[in-house]
Amino acid sequence: MIVRKLQSYIAVNLKPGFAVGLFGARRTGKTVLMNQLAEKISGRPLIISGEDFDVQELFSSQKLNLFKSATSGYTHLFIDEAQKIPNIGNNLKLIVDNLPELAVFFTGSSSFELYNQIGEPLTGRSLFLNLFGLSQEELDEDFLDARKALEEKLIYGLYPQVYLEQEIKQKEEILNSIKNGYLLKDILEFDLQKDSVFILNLLRLIAFQIGHDISYSELAGRLQVNVRTVQRYLNILEKMFIIFSLPGFSRNMRNEFTKTPRYYFWDNGIRNALIANLNPINIRNDSGQLWENYCISERQKFLSFNRITANRFFWRTYTQKEIDYIEEREGSLYAYEMKYSGKSSKVPAVFMQNYPDSEFLEINRDNFLDFLKSK
Repeated sequence: MIVRKLQSYIAVNLKPGFAVGLFGARRTGKTVLMNQLAEKISGRPLIISGEDFDVQELFSSQKLNLFKSATSGYTHLFIDEAQKIPNIGNNLKLIVDNLPELAVFFTGSSSFELYNQIGEPLTGRSLFLNLFGLSQEELDEDFLDARKALEEKLIYGLYPQVYLEQEIKQKEEILNSIKNGYLLKDILEFDLQKDSVFILNLLRLIAFQIGHDISYSELAGRLQVNVRTVQRYLNILEKMFIIFSLPGFSRNMRNEFTKTPRYYFWDNGIRNALIANLNPINIRNDSGQLWENYCISERQKFLSFNRITANRFFWRTYTQKEIDYIEEREGSLYAYEMKYSGKSSKVPAVFMQNYPDSEFLEINRDNFLDFLKSK
């Protein structure tokens, strides 16, 4: 069993009169983590699902007497897929306000309406966390094991069910079921203005742009929509924990590019399934993109799971000098270039001239584990 990094932190914060929310894409392990917590806590948890119609009816009622009856004798209330319950924010506020002996834990597949509903009513009495696929830090691997398993992670990603499956054919089937089922289902349930073909086409275009600048107008032209529609759906896809963006870094150098962000996928396997390319590394022409996406996404998981505050960017000039990834933390700049193969990279001279106190490091297959598991 793989122990999730957030498990102990959630357990410490599961206290009476307080609500802990866990957001993340489907199939990333939220329900498993919830059940593991329920087994370990001291007390009696009530575990319910927001997808149950009876639960939806009761817990959207705003009837305090029903809440008291339903939770009588329990110390914890665990709600899976809470976003399915209408008006869940106000109802949770009612529970936390009036049942101070009850600790509340809930999960949600997206950070849309659930965060908006719950955030403001429970200010000061709630903690919100994000769960992604497995992180390198959570795996019981030394350097040699991690190095041996690297190619498989670059191709199939780290969704728990995919990672734990031993058969390659089954890995592919699971990834395709996530792509064609849960991933599209959640997006379409939230927004029905565009169909699944549009969403898949947008994701595929982004998948081929890993590590490159995007053009909103070019995407809009290829999809035959306006720029605002493209920007809106990219925002939706970020909040559904499918992709994330990095802005360009600049401190007012005239030559620095900050016009559009760069996009990455939270999981390599989902990216590869979207473009229908689960081929081995040695017959691919995108190993550099896979490496960059893997290293940067895993680094984001590490920062999130360890609650490390950092501003994150890419850096590029209009003369095509660039650095894949930059972190600004504790008043210092750390620049990283991702190299899967080929000759070593050097920090652009113009960057060091303008940011002489920054640190630069190339991330390759010889040192990636330290980058993904340590500050």
